[in-house]
Amino acid sequence: MMSRKKIIEHPEAAIEIVDSVNGKRQITVRPVSFSLSPLDTCIQTDYPLELIEHILKVKGPQSLNDEIRREEDPDYVKICLENELLAYLTKSDFENKRILDFGCGAGASSMILAKLFPEATIIGIELEPKLVELANHRKQYYGLENVIFYCSPDSKTLPPEMGRFDYVILSAVYEHLLPDEREVVLEQIWSLLNPNGIFFLNQTPYRYFPFEGHTTRLFFINYLPEQIAWYYARRCSKRVRSNDTWELLLRSGIRGGSAHEIRSILKKVDSQYRPLILKPSQPGFRDRIDIWYAGYAVTIAKKYPKVRHIQNTLKIVSKIIYCLTGIVFLPTVSLAVRKSV
Repeated sequence: MMSRKKIIEHPEAAIEIVDSVNGKRQITVRPVSFSLSPLDTCIQTDYPLELIEHILKVKGPQSLNDEIRREEDPDYVKICLENELLAYLTKSDFENKRILDFGCGAGASSMILAKLFPEATIIGIELEPKLVELANHRKQYYGLENVIFYCSPDSKTLPPEMGRFDYVILSAVYEHLLPDEREVVLEQIWSLLNPNGIFFLNQTPYRYFPFEGHTTRLFFINYLPEQIAWYYARRCSKRVRSNDTWELLLRSGIRGGSAHEIRSILKKVDSQYRPLILKPSQPGFRDRIDIWYAGYAVTIAKKYPKVRHIQNTLKIVSKIIYCLTGIVFLPTVSLAVRKSV
């Protein structure tokens, strides 16, 4: 059997899609105006051609393979979500529950949740209509009936009449909320969470970690005042353009978040319920450091294998800091917060 090949020419790259004999499609992106990691240059996927072309149209060639990996690669979003959720609960705890996937993007995380918890109802909400359309295309491809997508009216308003939820998940989302949006959005989310429900937040960069690896990849920028940090980012980061505004960098996630900030907001928005930060309760997870090491750290190490020895050292140092101070000192924040009476 001969494989079929399709070449899609784009101003920024040439995209080669080959139907291989194993039933998968191989996508090779040859950039013209940007660079890709080896992991995202060439991948294999089960996606049909029309879905691949839809992703290309919405996300562009630079993010094409990454967007597909987000849903299909077990060591990417899936490993993070599984560890972040199942460190606190069992799969049976999600049966017949309603789960809000806030900021679901193009639906990769919602697809993972819908397949991981087939008896739960997943509600994904996203601000950009084109991403919601792509998420629904993914849903149609899998034939999933337990996931529904909504488009938010604006960055500070949730879609109306969504109902209440047993669990709320913000996966790599909080850092992209502007400072004036965070309290408004969390207040609305918290109000939709049932009493004793759990608010999960993960993959958000820690606001006070020495290395800001999410947006600028610069050391110590987290400790600088806004104007100096803006200047430092534009002058020294290869990921920041000279005309990027501070608001654009905030939207990109430069300031991250912290457990203290999130808990303070939740305490302020509703005095009737107490935000109780949970400790992992399932075997193999003694603290949030174990969750990070088994999930997000694996994702980063797969993309940058040389960092694994640094992660091993960081795990030991973080364990010592946690034992002495009770502070979780890691590159990212992960929380499970119960809405306790």
